[in-house]
Amino acid sequence: MLEAIILGIVQGITEFLPVSSTAHLILFPWFFHWGGLLDTLTFDVALHAGTLVALLLCFWKDWLDLIMKKRGLFGLLVLATIPAAIAGALLNDIVENTLRSPYIICASLVVVGLVMYAAEKMYKHKTMEEVTLFDALFVGFAQAIALIPGVSRSGITISAGLFRGLDRESSARFSFLLATPIIAGAVVLHGRKILGDTVQHDMQLFMAGFLASAVTGFFAIRFLLGFLRNHTVNVFVYYRFALAAVIMISIWLKG
Repeated sequence: MLEAIILGIVQGITEFLPVSSTAHLILFPWFFHWGGLLDTLTFDVALHAGTLVALLLCFWKDWLDLIMKKRGLFGLLVLATIPAAIAGALLNDIVENTLRSPYIICASLVVVGLVMYAAEKMYKHKTMEEVTLFDALFVGFAQAIALIPGVSRSGITISAGLFRGLDRESSARFSFLLATPIIAGAVVLHGRKILGDTVQHDMQLFMAGFLASAVTGFFAIRFLLGFLRNHTVNVFVYYRFALAAVIMISIWLKG
């Protein structure tokens, strides 16, 4: 139960901070030799369902506003979702089976960290309401790259927004809105498979991870939106580099 809560907290924080939730969810069990029910698709879906709830709690007013008043921006968000949806449908098995290596995670942490650092140099003051079709598609294609463990969905999409001239807070807000249908789709897709599963699951364990993910995810979103109003993403870049170094040292020690 404690491990489930810890992983829920890790998911809630790292899903929205630009440090890669997938990397942390792979690395925590790898470091501490956790397994069993915590290392299953069912538990992973429970954690992502928690972050989906956090997104909906934070942005339900934004979605209502988009649907009722800002249909042009709503349409751009829909179009920007398509690249990641297609990539997820075509490449999910490859990602799950061949790209979850600590070496790939290290490379992704460093490379995207450098991209984030470069994106800061492009900082301008365009708001989300000024997003164009090319801006939306540019961020949408960036989101598709986040399938690779270690990339970070928020890290790559916020960077893409910065490259297109959006201010930091607008980049983060667009990133989170864009993530909502993708996470919802993944939860529904994998949730349907689980419903057809005859295996008995420990629902208390999954509920603990779900609630921990939802609560910490909500506060992580609020924190990042406030933080980016006055600060750069560089602190997360340095964290990514440090994490990559820790992983490589651990591989060397275990080898």
